[in-house]
Amino acid sequence: MTNSFALHIPDVELEPDPLDPSQIVSGSPEVSGKVLWESADGRQLRGIWQITPGVVTDTEADEMFVVISGRATVEFEDGPTLEVGPGDVAVLREGDRTTWTVHETLRKAYSINL
Repeated sequence: MTNSFALHIPDVELEPDPLDPSQIVSGSPEVSGKVLWESADGRQLRGIWQITPGVVTDTEADEMFVVISGRATVEFEDGPTLEVGPGDVAVLREGDRTTWTVHETLRKAYSINL
């Protein structure tokens, strides 16, 4: 079990997490992140994720996230379009197919259930 902790999210150093080139629609977006906590069975993750401007596709996990900085438009295939920015919370459904248009480098804190 990990001890309790607190971090200032904007200051956390992230590690490169290269995108699959097939996910990139336009631009040269770069992804980085850091897993802060993982359950013993690997089914729950808590962390920080960042993406630079560009357009990418994704298949979502069961996730809740809070945007710390930056802005993006998240379009769901057969669903809504979300505009997210600092202070916004979003809930994503596992299996949703999305297109992310990142307008400003976006950093989020997330919780994922696998």
